Amino acid sequence: MTTRSRSKNTDPSSPEQGRQYALRLLAGRDYTVAALKQKLRARQLREEDLEQVVSRLEEEGWLSDRRFAERFSESALTSGRYVGVRLRQEMLRRGVPEELIDEQLARLCLDHDEDEQACQMLAKRFPAFTFAASGDHEKRRVAGFLQRRGFRFSTVMRAMRNA
Repeated sequence: MTTRSRSKNTDPSSPEQGRQYALRLLAGRDYTVAALKQKLRARQLREEDLEQVVSRLEEEGWLSDRRFAERFSESALTSGRYVGVRLRQEMLRRGVPEELIDEQLARLCLDHDEDEQACQMLAKRFPAFTFAASGDHEKRRVAGFLQRRGFRFSTVMRAMRNA
């Protein structure tokens, strides 16, 4: 029977083990500083070691809230998962600082036309929808769908009337 060799540092909560764990996580996808700290705390990493690991990863360029905010918001907008208010809520929930969210959303507002995006999403999800021919139940379904994605009510109404 063979045994797996372990590194010299066998303490699972050591700073180096925490760094290796964080690098494995970051190899898969981006994390916010807050989300990565939560993962490291779950590994019983001491608070001072956790801060040391996180600051080192930030210095080396492995960890960046700005990069996470950019990639997450672009992905959410292009896939149609979240826009506007809902995108802001999701970014806050994931630990992105508010000033970065404001900056990112301001930049995205210049790049994306919310009315056009709502019309495209409506046409894709409800291709047979027409405002004049639809009943109240269908209009509520369509409005709810768009509002859950984060569109403001005024944008939803414009998109529905243009359909």
